[in-house]
Amino acid sequence: MHRVLKTKFHGPFPENTDQVIVATGCFWGSEKAFWRMPGVYTTAVGYSGGKKDNPTYEQVCSGRTGHTEAVLVVWDKDRLSFTDIVRMYLQCHNPTQVNGQGNDHGTQYRTALYYNTEEQKKVAEAAIRSYEKSLGGRKIATELKPENRFYYAEDYHQQYLASPGARKYCSAQPQGVQLEPAEKWLPADLKKVFAPKLGEDFWNKHAPKPHCVLNDPHEQIVWSN
Repeated sequence: MHRVLKTKFHGPFPENTDQVIVATGCFWGSEKAFWRMPGVYTTAVGYSGGKKDNPTYEQVCSGRTGHTEAVLVVWDKDRLSFTDIVRMYLQCHNPTQVNGQGNDHGTQYRTALYYNTEEQKKVAEAAIRSYEKSLGGRKIATELKPENRFYYAEDYHQQYLASPGARKYCSAQPQGVQLEPAEKWLPADLKKVFAPKLGEDFWNKHAPKPHCVLNDPHEQIVWSN
């Protein structure tokens, strides 16, 4: 059971949920950023994007399995949109850094988003193009691929930052730059289905800042859409 949300983090999940796998460097802080989003049903950390079945943490850290340190995010579609998830993904780390995040270096720390529908892919591509402009033309290094098998990490990694005696560590490097409002970049044919549920007021108050995830409460943000 999820340490904070008290939901199961192994499927099957409730019918009115959607999911995606993201990687933003070290998965400890990334998972917390997502579980705090209002409307997220559950999160889990694991390994994705590689070739080895059932890798261990040590094997992934060797850089030889091809996996990323990844986060499975599952959300209530009535309360969150994939567009909101993509925005958190882009803003909670430095998506321009190649094969690393902060002082963590290696292919396991690369930035990635593993989509499960072509519509998710189109939304992610449009968000990336917009965020590159917001970042002054810097190239985003996201590995954007179809959803790869997700291997759950060892139990002690799950919701690590909320576990007793956890080491307060997060290598993510949020750039402090907001993604433009979705109406400016969402493809016209997807604007209705993928309209964000979280307004600019949410992002003005809760947008990721450097090291904020270490100091934020563990509890999920309470927010009325």
